Amino acid sequence: MDDEPLSEWAERHDTSIGRLRAVPLVTGDGPRGSHLNPDVPRAIQRWNGHLWEPYGFAANLAEAKRVLFPGTGATPAPGPAPKLGPGTGRHRKPPASREP
Repeated sequence: MDDEPLSEWAERHDTSIGRLRAVPLVTGDGPRGSHLNPDVPRAIQRWNGHLWEPYGFAANLAEAKRVLFPGTGATPAPGPAPKLGPGTGRHRKPPASREP
């Protein structure tokens, strides 16, 4: 077996302590993608090394992003749409040449 040393595992495990996540407060099976309900409130949770514990509350997705990613401008301004190169087809490949 190729087991990693316990010290490496512990170091990797400890780096995630303090990580935050936002969970939408909606009924259902569990956390869903944040883009599905951007206007619902969110519970901010913090990983303590063993389980997610309550950390805070956000009124919507934009506020949750400001808590999770401070100083990054949580809602980036939309930029111009990228221009597609020439070509047609599913993957925009140039047409194949046909030789008889």
